[in-house]
Amino acid sequence: MDINQRLSALREVMQREHLSAFIFPSTDAHQSEYVADHWKSREWISGFNGSAGTAVVTMTSAALWTDSRYFLAAEEQLRGTEYKLMKLKIEGTPTIAEWLGQELKEVRSPEVGIDGMVCSTSEVEQLVSDLRHQGGITLRTNFDPLQQVWRDRPALPLNKIEVHPLEYAGEGCTQKIARIRRALREKHADGMLVSALDDIAWTLNLRGTDVHCTPVFIAYLLISTTKVTLFTDKRKLSREVEAYLKENNVETDDYTNIKNGLKSYFEENILLDPDETSYVLMKAVTRKVIRESSPIPAMKIVKNDAEVAGYRRAMIRDGVAMVRFLKWLEESLLSPSSLEAPLSELSIDRKLTALRAEQPLYRDLSFDTIAGYEAHGAIVHYEATPETDAEIEPKGLLLLDSGAQYQDGTTDITRTIALGPVTDEQRHVYTLVLKGHIALARAVFPNRTKGTQLDVLARQFMWREGLNYLHGTGHGVGSYLSVHEGPQQIRMEWKPQPLVANMTITNEPGIYLAGRFGVRIENTMIVVPADTSKFFSVDDEAERGSYLQLEPLTLCPIDTTPIVPGMLTDDERKWLNDYHALVYERLAPLLSSEERAWLREKTSEL
Repeated sequence: MDINQRLSALREVMQREHLSAFIFPSTDAHQSEYVADHWKSREWISGFNGSAGTAVVTMTSAALWTDSRYFLAAEEQLRGTEYKLMKLKIEGTPTIAEWLGQELKEVRSPEVGIDGMVCSTSEVEQLVSDLRHQGGITLRTNFDPLQQVWRDRPALPLNKIEVHPLEYAGEGCTQKIARIRRALREKHADGMLVSALDDIAWTLNLRGTDVHCTPVFIAYLLISTTKVTLFTDKRKLSREVEAYLKENNVETDDYTNIKNGLKSYFEENILLDPDETSYVLMKAVTRKVIRESSPIPAMKIVKNDAEVAGYRRAMIRDGVAMVRFLKWLEESLLSPSSLEAPLSELSIDRKLTALRAEQPLYRDLSFDTIAGYEAHGAIVHYEATPETDAEIEPKGLLLLDSGAQYQDGTTDITRTIALGPVTDEQRHVYTLVLKGHIALARAVFPNRTKGTQLDVLARQFMWREGLNYLHGTGHGVGSYLSVHEGPQQIRMEWKPQPLVANMTITNEPGIYLAGRFGVRIENTMIVVPADTSKFFSVDDEAERGSYLQLEPLTLCPIDTTPIVPGMLTDDERKWLNDYHALVYERLAPLLSSEERAWLREKTSEL
């Protein structure tokens, strides 16, 4: 079925169920950003495949809400369908409830549906309130119409779970559970349900391949004062994993038994994070519920020594792959006759992936590579397809955002590369972005500063010229886990999570001129204590340790050819030269003599 046929089939079910509309969020039963194919309901019903968005279908209309990363991609993918694109955070865009209020104003006693198993408790409760204010629209949460419509829906994956070695995890499963229990006692909670897949993987030091590019497995984890139970399909457990779980006093039960597990939970109370726990599971609990944030993310985002060491090793290997790729790309553009086929967005993606796969401990990509040539670079989360694949020419800009999953660390890097002559406008925009990147990279700030307080550093130069970007400036990066990890972020919107030492955070300002080109420069950084020896007002060690700074983990040259040198200050030039000296120092020992010579040129002082 095409999208319009799917809508027709959906509406037949809605009519039988007396539903005036149905809402399809992007999430799964675990509130994941990236989901297994089984839960790609919003993509199936709309055709839009971005990682964030919500589709809403009434009997006569359809709309899709997404953020600025996907405006251009969504417009292309929704073309030829009934869907109207709703641009989040753009003035004049109605909320889902407001839009439904208008669309259903002539309907008598309208009822809207949403699958309460894939929607968090807080989202459902907010939606119930919002719809009530739109003329008394009611919400039904116990029905998934795609069970009747999506005939070839993929089953839940049965991939094997594996043990994540202690040498990379840095802390044992038993020790992590003990820490979690201490945190629960501080919240006066006897136990908790863990729904987030990366939190479960981190807690148990297990990994999987159930979700594309993210090494997690489908499961729930129920922790009480005396018992820990992993709810997952037992066909996923090897003998090694079964023995490992038994050794760590973790019991197992079937994934589909989670509701019964909650109903039979024996403690006096249970902590459920309303932002993480699905509405259906919240309603299944019979004990007193403590509605608090899960304590696990705050533990997971502060990396231990083994994890930090793993990042550093992974970034070196990733840097080697990037250098080999950039050298190959440059030589291929100079000698196109040596290639079997012309360079294109897809072919350079395949080449970079192959070079990463040669590195020790490589497991997968950390997300689908974004290789956007010229106008495609302005599509923030562009993914080339055979239909859109653009041929690469020796001119203009290539925006390349990519990363990998290594067993000892996750990488995320963006470079914008001049493939030949570029325009004065491209050089100017490139340098504005670089100045913003350097300003944030050079920041020194008090311990527990919020990311929102630093965001303006990356935007200040472009703001002065009436330019901006609507995505965040930085996100956490997991330790062989999700490439987008939180709650720490650097962005314009208020985020209360403070920054502390040993957190990872990306630094990725950008400028995107629709239909022309885009520029983004990204390094993954780690928060470290600042050198405060030069602080004239600091007299004691306690004060000296209370300031932080960002140290780059990513090791790859930043293209200097599009820079307008006169736009950089001496301090900015020094930062770039120092960074390039570090890149050469760390990567050169692993490169051939030809590769070292190439890297020496690319990291020469500006």
